[in-house]
Amino acid sequence: MKLLHKDIEKDNAGQVTLMPDEAEDMWHTYNLVQVGDSLRASTIRKVQTESTTGSVGSSRVRTTLTICVEAIDFDSQACQLRVKGTNIEENQYVKMGAYHTIELELNRKFTLAKKNWDTVVLDRIEQACDPAQKADVAAVVMQEGLANVVLVTPAMTLVRAKVEVTIPRKRRGSCSQHEKAMERFYMAVMQAILRHINFDVVKCILIASPGFVKDSFFTYLFKEAVRQDNKLLMENRSKFMLVHSTSGHKYSLKEILCDPAVTSRLSDTKAAGEVKALDDFFKMLQHEPDRAFYGVAQVEKAADALAIDTLLISDKLFRHQDVPTRSRYVRLVDSVKDNGGNVRIFSSLHVSGEQLTQMTGVAAVLRFPMADLSETEEDSSSDEN
Repeated sequence: MKLLHKDIEKDNAGQVTLMPDEAEDMWHTYNLVQVGDSLRASTIRKVQTESTTGSVGSSRVRTTLTICVEAIDFDSQACQLRVKGTNIEENQYVKMGAYHTIELELNRKFTLAKKNWDTVVLDRIEQACDPAQKADVAAVVMQEGLANVVLVTPAMTLVRAKVEVTIPRKRRGSCSQHEKAMERFYMAVMQAILRHINFDVVKCILIASPGFVKDSFFTYLFKEAVRQDNKLLMENRSKFMLVHSTSGHKYSLKEILCDPAVTSRLSDTKAAGEVKALDDFFKMLQHEPDRAFYGVAQVEKAADALAIDTLLISDKLFRHQDVPTRSRYVRLVDSVKDNGGNVRIFSSLHVSGEQLTQMTGVAAVLRFPMADLSETEEDSSSDEN
C-alpha cells in the first residue's frame, strides 16, 4: 500500500489518499473503510444516452465518484472489495443521492474521508504502508566482501542494505591484510543489521553464505555484541539461523527460503505468533485462572487496574457499525498501550482469530492475579440464572 496524501486535522477529522499495490492491501482497506465514511475513487458506470432521433443506447464510462459508504463487501478468496453507497458530489453521469457500487482495484488510488480517525485505524495504515512492519523475516545473504541485508514480506523481498568491501587475497606467510579487511566487512554488515532490522517485528534472521563465511560472521557478531554490551543483539540471539547459499547475491534468497529446515522455522511468523499468544492464554486460563480473562467487561476492569500484560483482540470488533461500540474497543487498546501492555490484533481470517471471536473477540493475560474479577464473573453468571 502506498500513502499518497494525508490530511488529518487536530479534531481527528480528515482524509487520506491510498493506492493498494498487492492483494493483501484489500484486506487492510476492508478494515479501514467504515459505514458513514466518504470514499472517492475511479469507477465504471453504465450510462444511458438518447440520440437526436430518439433512440436510446447505453455505454460504460469511467468516472470518479464520491459516495457515502452504506455497505462493504469483501471477497476473501478473490481479495476483492466492493463498497456500496450514495453519490454525494456533483457528477455528469450520476445524480446526487443515486446508489452506486465501487469496486476498488489494485494500482488505482482512492481517497477515504472520516469524521474521526482513531488510533487503531491510523496504526492499520502505518502497518499497511510500511513494508518493515510486515516483514517478520530478515536475511543476510553474504560471501567474502559482499552482503545483502533483505527484509522478506508476505509479497516481496526488499534489499535494505548492500555492503561491499574489497578483500585482499591471503598471501603466503601473511594474512593480516585479509583479516583486517574481513573485520571491516563484518563490522559494516553488523551496523547494517542494527540499522535496518526491527527486532520487535522480525521473528527470524537468516544468515546465509557459501563455505564458512556465515559461521565466521556469526562468531564475530556475538563476540562484538558482548564487547559492546549490545543487549538488543544478545537478547535476540535465538532468532538467528545459519543456512547454506551458493552466493551472496539476492537471487540466492529463493533457494534459502525453499530449504525445509528454514520453512519449518519460518512458520513462527505473525500468524504463528498469534497462535502462540492464544495458546499462552489458554495455558494461563488452565493453570492460573485469576490471571486470564475474556469478555469485554472483565478485560476493561483489568485495564482500569493497569493489570493487562497482553491484550488479544479481533480486528472484527473494529468493523462494528455502531460508533460508540467501536470507540469502546479503541479506548481499550489505547489504555493497554499507554500503560505498557502488549496488544495483539488478530486477523478474523486466520484460524486463531476465529477461535478468539468465539470467545467474545477480547481476552487478556494479566501481570498479576485479580481474584475479585473471577468473583464478579461468578456473581453475574448466578444473576443470569
